[in-house]
Amino acid sequence: MPPTRNKGFTLIELLVAIAVMALMAGLSWRGIDGMVRTQHLLQQRADQLMRLQAGLAQWTTDLDAMVQLPNTQALDWDGRALRITRRSSTAPGDGLQVVAWTRRTEGASGQWLRWQSAPVATRADLQVAWTTAARWAQNPGDAEKAAEVRIYALDQWRVFYYRSDAWTNPLSSDVAIPPPNGEKVPGPNLTLPDGVRLVLTLPADSAVSGTLTRDWVRLTQSGGKS
Repeated sequence: MPPTRNKGFTLIELLVAIAVMALMAGLSWRGIDGMVRTQHLLQQRADQLMRLQAGLAQWTTDLDAMVQLPNTQALDWDGRALRITRRSSTAPGDGLQVVAWTRRTEGASGQWLRWQSAPVATRADLQVAWTTAARWAQNPGDAEKAAEVRIYALDQWRVFYYRSDAWTNPLSSDVAIPPPNGEKVPGPNLTLPDGVRLVLTLPADSAVSGTLTRDWVRLTQSGGKS
């Protein structure tokens, strides 16, 4: 009987097989890693878009809930912050609140921020909250920062009022309501505009980049729509 030979792989064949398997594993890992990175990036952009949408919705809600009291400012833009006197966001019976919106530079980027006071029930407390909102926008301390919320990254922003059938700079019409004798005196304008335009310049690396414009119209002017 002739001798039998055990069939198997040679060393070279085994090395080639190992090399092919290693190459396939590397390609598979790169593919999986790319899918994970893409999913992470899409999730980040989705989160950014949701934050921006939530911020714009809150902006509209604050303006819709605005309350004007006699001889009291309900809306004010000083070039840095927009302050609003509005109904309480928790319950109508809790009184009023002061909210403020501003942009603050932090490092090399800017942030769109919102501040909200606690509900107030007296005119004196309302004035304190109004003054605190202005201080928060100018030079906030730890106490003021504790009540702020970061909304979205922002390069710059502008606000316009709609008055006399035109969008204008709110600061250009900063005169008080004429007294009974008809003579105008310097001071805050207590007359609400018919609309407010918000123009945001968003960073190029954000989920939504470029310029975004949001118009709000007073409910009495729009028949209940904003």
